[in-house]
Amino acid sequence: MNVDLDQQLTQELKALEQQALYRQRKIIDGPQSVHIHCDGRQMLNFSSNDYLGLANHPDVKKAFQQGINTYGVGSGAAHLVCGHTRVHHELEELLADYTGRSRALLFSTGYMANLGIVNALVNKNDVIFQDKLNHASMIDAALLASALQQCQLKRYPHNDEQRLAQLLAQADKSVRKLVMMDAVYSMDGDCAPVVSMSQLCQQHNAWLMLDDAHGFGVLGKSGAGIIEQYDLTQEQVPIYMATLGKAMGVAGAFVAGSDALIEMLIQKARPYIYTTAMPAAIAQALLCSINLSRRETWRREQLDQNIQHFRQGAEQLNLPLMPSNTAIQPLLLGTNSRALEISRLLSEQGFLITAIRPPTVPKDTARLRVTLSAEHSQQDIEQLLNALSQSLLS
Repeated sequence: MNVDLDQQLTQELKALEQQALYRQRKIIDGPQSVHIHCDGRQMLNFSSNDYLGLANHPDVKKAFQQGINTYGVGSGAAHLVCGHTRVHHELEELLADYTGRSRALLFSTGYMANLGIVNALVNKNDVIFQDKLNHASMIDAALLASALQQCQLKRYPHNDEQRLAQLLAQADKSVRKLVMMDAVYSMDGDCAPVVSMSQLCQQHNAWLMLDDAHGFGVLGKSGAGIIEQYDLTQEQVPIYMATLGKAMGVAGAFVAGSDALIEMLIQKARPYIYTTAMPAAIAQALLCSINLSRRETWRREQLDQNIQHFRQGAEQLNLPLMPSNTAIQPLLLGTNSRALEISRLLSEQGFLITAIRPPTVPKDTARLRVTLSAEHSQQDIEQLLNALSQSLLS
């Protein structure tokens, strides 16, 4: 007997609710900020990835409006048709200079960038190696490639260099080997051991690809990401990807690397070829936000101070803090229901902190994902610590 679509989906939705895995959207009225109007009331926001406080910066908004005045609101077509404007090109050149790479290529989203990298670079029987805590976009890119291009996917335990070394040594020397990993892990907040991982890849003639979505703009003296923080050259990290909607406060993503890499992505990356280009006004706004990030180093300094202040306070209160020195500060709670309950209690006190549950994180590791911004004051952080202490002890 056939069960109709709505009946089957309703049953699945009920199962998600019973497992405390049901997700609900919140409605935001107004711009991103540490003080946000959410679901009809004012809240202190500790969930945003706007790490440098640029999403509502007056200069960035002015640049966006200038872009609209010059280019309109839509790009009209893909980059390879007629959607690639001068301001897109200027942004790619700025990103290449910023990251110390030969060239850079814009994508509409980080998800598309990761899909495009794998789509363009791997062939039949090639092997992709990934950390088990990699972002879903990298995992999906490899799974799609394994289905369509008949490549192999090998996954290793989180940051386990020894296991990766074993897998690389076992791989056929005649095939391409692509190692993909987050630079900063989005749900744990810890960093990959990028220097030693780069050395390992060079030893085994593998290509290293870093997704620095949560490090770009935040790490490094000028904010050029983890590659600047550890002074990693284009040869050491040949494929560098980062997003532009987090620390940069706008939208989009890019891949940076050699001329040959970028040309191959232009020729073969399907998410690039077959997607309408981001509006030129977004590129105009990004030129402004990137220059602000490079120039106003105090934003990173303030963010670092906020991170240390939060961690010191959380440790004094014996909160279940995970090891992280980045703007992502998770509190490990274990069960889905407990994470939801604490998130709800905090919401009642005026704090927006999202409960993160499987499949975003492994089973039994549900958590609160606290994210800090340069815009948070010490008073904001003190209020949060008091609320966390009360909620977790209730």
